[in-house]
Amino acid sequence: MININEVSETNEMIEKENLDVRTITMGISLLDCIDSDLEKVKKNIYDKIYNKAKDLVKTGKEIEKEFGIPIVNKRISVTPISLVGAAACRSSSDFASLAVVLDDVAKEVGVNFIGGYSALVSKGMTPAEELLIKSIPEALSKTDRVCSSINLGSTKTGINMDAVKLMGEIIKETAEYTKEVDSLGCAKLVVFCNAPDDNPFMAGAFHGVTEADCIINVGVSGPGVVKTALEKVRGKDFEILCETIKKTAFKVTRVGQLVAKEASERLNVPFGIVDLSLAPTPAIGDSVADILCEIGLEHAGAPGTTAALALLNDQVKKGGVMASSYVGGLSGAFIPVSEDQGMINAVEAGALTIEKLEAMTCVCSVGLDMIAIPGDTKATTISGIIADELAIGMVNQKTTAVRIIPVIGKGVGETVEFGGLLGHAPIMSVNKFSCDDFINRGGRIPAPIHSFKN
Repeated sequence: MININEVSETNEMIEKENLDVRTITMGISLLDCIDSDLEKVKKNIYDKIYNKAKDLVKTGKEIEKEFGIPIVNKRISVTPISLVGAAACRSSSDFASLAVVLDDVAKEVGVNFIGGYSALVSKGMTPAEELLIKSIPEALSKTDRVCSSINLGSTKTGINMDAVKLMGEIIKETAEYTKEVDSLGCAKLVVFCNAPDDNPFMAGAFHGVTEADCIINVGVSGPGVVKTALEKVRGKDFEILCETIKKTAFKVTRVGQLVAKEASERLNVPFGIVDLSLAPTPAIGDSVADILCEIGLEHAGAPGTTAALALLNDQVKKGGVMASSYVGGLSGAFIPVSEDQGMINAVEAGALTIEKLEAMTCVCSVGLDMIAIPGDTKATTISGIIADELAIGMVNQKTTAVRIIPVIGKGVGETVEFGGLLGHAPIMSVNKFSCDDFINRGGRIPAPIHSFKN
């Protein structure tokens, strides 16, 4: 169904408009690595990941060369480590030692990141899950390529507020552990509501227990392609605008489908999903915020921003699902601050605040992403921000997330440089009023009434 002519049609998009396949992510189940002996677990994890993924990077480069399609990242996601290590880990340091193994094998096979240092605690925490969560600061300070994600809520179970409170403290602690590098550890840590099992994007990727033993997921990108297409219909009505986004998303997703199929066949691993998210980078011309401006806003954050983002997100999905039978992950438009130069410009111009970003997350495909805040922000305040975002996901039956970075030693008006795809960000101001009593109540926020569909 997909042929080289379709790829040739996208040459200009690749050369001039920053079209790329953002990631090939191999998902690997580690359930058969479980053992009560910690050293055996470590060996099992290393051996399985190495044997499954040893040709991943080489295959990705071969596909890049053959088809002329840039594949920016090659990544691995694994079964949540809280499950894999539960029988063997007796302390948080035991869990952190598994993170080091993940880091070692990721470096050995050459991938950019490995995700799955994770726990799913939307309704409650087992002792092992609590140990893993408490090990995150140590784990992320001792590793370079490990990413961590924790699912704290869902539409079916409600929000685990005990875990929300704990994660506010863990994010602060992670910032302290990595303060010598501008609290970079927090850029590899995300909390979710309704986390998908098949997300290829970091830091949230993990290999869900509903998945096969090994799969290939692909994440496409292309904000620059959409912006360029919209430049050609500037001033036209919404019908033409929507049709243009859909057609462009279709072409972008076809490229991802091709890469996914090729990688699947060459690695002899089943194809999972294509995530058709518009994922920006710090590069000029690769910005979701610039798309919003092309739709008609002076800056992202201006009145009309939420409506424009809702339109964009919906049309991207409509175009993408026509191009692939297996669309999954997050799929839509990402709005990270540090990774999107247009978002950075909007913050610096005073057009974009955390509160407006929160409103935008009601209609985007993720949540509050890569936001730098003052290092002296209280843990309870971070927990309050997390609770607000998870509530949006829970009530609206969608995935929402928070990746927030309290940069130790820096305050509003200063800038933090993360480098690479993580970019740079202005420190954003946070509401100073207390939510301590709310966060300290403990327990769970119940699931909404519309979750009861049994």
